[in-house]
Amino acid sequence: QVQLVESGGGWVQPGGSLRLSCAASGFAFSRYTMTWYRQAPGKERELVASISSVGLTRTYADSVKGRFTISRDNAKDTVSLQMNSLKPDDSAVYYCKVRELPNWGQGTQVTVSS
Repeated sequence: QVQLVESGGGWVQPGGSLRLSCAASGFAFSRYTMTWYRQAPGKERELVASISSVGLTRTYADSVKGRFTISRDNAKDTVSLQMNSLKPDDSAVYYCKVRELPNWGQGTQVTVSS
């Protein structure tokens, strides 16, 4: 079955960086667009970034453009999110998801505070 395991979250001061990773299994990873979402307390889950099956097309939410970079390794079935210049508003649980499939991982917590 589809499994998505996120890692790399943690606490960081404003202006800092984190790199999130998602290990995928149970489906033909290289055929699918992958996405990162986030959900902060009391807010709806929002799409942060997406990357097409072979990585040619990447999209970002306006709030993270220029600071976050999504990438993938189809040889390792992983998708990553490099987050730079982090702000307190970036604090949330971050999830990876296959765009076309309903499955969610457990998420990884990112906290940005001083």
